[in-house]
Amino acid sequence: MNNFVKRTLTAIVFVAVLLGCTFWSQFSFSVLFFVITILGVWEFYTLSEKGGSKPQKLIGTIIGAILFASNALVCMGYLDSGFLVINIPVLFLIFIIELYLKAADPFRNIAFTLMGVLYVALPFSLLNYIATATEIYNYQLLFGFFFILWCNDSGAYLVGSAIGRHKLFLRVSPGKTWEGSVGGAIASYGVAYLISGWYTSISRFDWMVIATILIVIGTLGDLVKSIFKRSLNVKDSGTILPGHGGILDRFDSLIMSAPFVFTYLYLTKMFY
Repeated sequence: MNNFVKRTLTAIVFVAVLLGCTFWSQFSFSVLFFVITILGVWEFYTLSEKGGSKPQKLIGTIIGAILFASNALVCMGYLDSGFLVINIPVLFLIFIIELYLKAADPFRNIAFTLMGVLYVALPFSLLNYIATATEIYNYQLLFGFFFILWCNDSGAYLVGSAIGRHKLFLRVSPGKTWEGSVGGAIASYGVAYLISGWYTSISRFDWMVIATILIVIGTLGDLVKSIFKRSLNVKDSGTILPGHGGILDRFDSLIMSAPFVFTYLYLTKMFY
């Protein structure tokens, strides 16, 4: 099977599972992203080990899972929001556990363990709140989020491949161009405008603001992941998605932009 066919089949299955679970119910969405969170945190720690760090791989992954699960259960109404405080002492267990590991560079290991939770588990956890920003589970908000993000990535790739000449960030990602970024932005704004006519739980203005966040922060998220991989001399973050790499390769833009979209939606709800 050549790489193009492999990439295409993986993309079809990936999109079908992601959209299907998101549409089906809040529970199926949460279960899917609970699994993605575990895989993503584990993948981050595996990458970190290639750079000589020794994060608390199992403990960090469990803590990331607890962070996601506690927030998902709060958003589904199974737990009171007060239970989220459990995540504070759980995070500080990382420092205590490191005492008993006799590592040569303990605070580097602590830093990378905490980073896996902060960089991967926290953004995925915030998706639960984006999905319930209108008080009840709203798959349309997530669909819009995904569609705009995918259009930005696809538009940037297609336009950049066709006419890209001026490098966007040569030191980090030689393949990205300003022309591609403009193409991605145009595609994203077009999709945001179209879906605002169907997904009316938030205003057209809100969708355009979200598109702006996803265009700018999503692109920066891709660059952040690229500089991390470049520092470790690896091409892909993992191999779990044939032809596409790992969890971090597919969700890098989402990971960085989710906290910003979450903040915008909740500030908007607070003031209006």
